[in-house]
Amino acid sequence: MRWVTVFALPLLQLRVDLIGLRKLREHEEVDPRHLRRLKAQIRADGVLKRPIVVDRKTRVILDGEHRFNALKQLGCTQIPIVFVDYDSPSIGVKAWRKGEHVTKEAVIEAGVTGRKLSFKTSRHMIRLGSRLNHISVLQGRVDIPLERLRRHVGGCRK
Repeated sequence: MRWVTVFALPLLQLRVDLIGLRKLREHEEVDPRHLRRLKAQIRADGVLKRPIVVDRKTRVILDGEHRFNALKQLGCTQIPIVFVDYDSPSIGVKAWRKGEHVTKEAVIEAGVTGRKLSFKTSRHMIRLGSRLNHISVLQGRVDIPLERLRRHVGGCRK
């Protein structure tokens, strides 16, 4: 466990936990091209720079599906996460594509049932004070070495 200061919000302290990948639920498909590029970047950096955002109650990934899948493909067993209360009225969801509509209920249903939404369907937002921000504002820099994201000695596969 580690405490980080969120870069855009110096007064907000968030707890970053390491959690087993198997305990999390995906709600969206991933873009294979973006996944390949991200996996190569993470491998080259040797660290995961930012945690992902997860609903505390259901353990559905709200932001970070590609990082989750990149670590899984690299043989990691753990990932840094920031838990949020998805029931909070401060958190909302919009569709990335014009003309589409997505709800919190659809996100949770997709995660719980395994019937994933298309990639880049949901765009999670959080209201902090009077500003509406993308939920990635909660993902402060952690720079955790890949070796640490594996329970067993030897680190992630190269």
